[in-house]
Amino acid sequence: MPTQQSFATGSACPELEAGTLRVYSMRFCPYAQRALLVLTYKNIPHEVVNINLKNKPEWFLQKNPLGRVPTLEKDDRIVYESAICCDYLDQVYPDNKLTPDDPYRQARDKMTVEVFSQFVSDFQKMMSSPPQEKPESLQKIKNNLSELESSLTARQGAYFGGNAVQMLDFLLWPWFERILIFAKVVPLTFSLEDYPALCEWTKKMPECPAVQKCRLDPQQFLEFYKSTKAGAPDYDVGLGKDS
Repeated sequence: MPTQQSFATGSACPELEAGTLRVYSMRFCPYAQRALLVLTYKNIPHEVVNINLKNKPEWFLQKNPLGRVPTLEKDDRIVYESAICCDYLDQVYPDNKLTPDDPYRQARDKMTVEVFSQFVSDFQKMMSSPPQEKPESLQKIKNNLSELESSLTARQGAYFGGNAVQMLDFLLWPWFERILIFAKVVPLTFSLEDYPALCEWTKKMPECPAVQKCRLDPQQFLEFYKSTKAGAPDYDVGLGKDS
């Protein structure tokens, strides 16, 4: 079983046994967490290999020329990009299906993901931009949160899946988990309490067993974020030498 520690440039690729599903990940990456949530929810046996995304192993770039996580590998098949990985897993492992059957619902969910992608971009800009540039990003964030609030309210349930968790919930959750962590230590210029449906959703999602099993360690995440801001991301923060 591979170590939890990240593999970097110059490392050897751990041997992959035939028939084993492997996910190349990074412990603090929200995109990788999407796939891990799906794998966990669907009880799909797998192993995890963590990648140092600043100094990527040569062998990883041969598997995925984009150099991003998550990346799935099983035998001679490789799949990458988070939403594609999640859809692939839901089709290949049909038990506990997460994608709605209705084509229009599928289209609506994909449109919501597009709105959310803009929210992620604007949130990252706000967290990293100088003060004079923050108001523009903040207004975009509020507009996108309003769109998400409307989308969730229209679904007439506690989740984006309605009365139960579906794929869209897992595609969005990793960023909200991080926002909730940030909100405890950094004064954010928006509040999820201004969006009642989203606020209740953030309280319901941690009840899902898959979310519980894939949750971040808040202190380790904040230490990783601090190291990233300093230009030297510590992908193995909190791990012992034998982890």
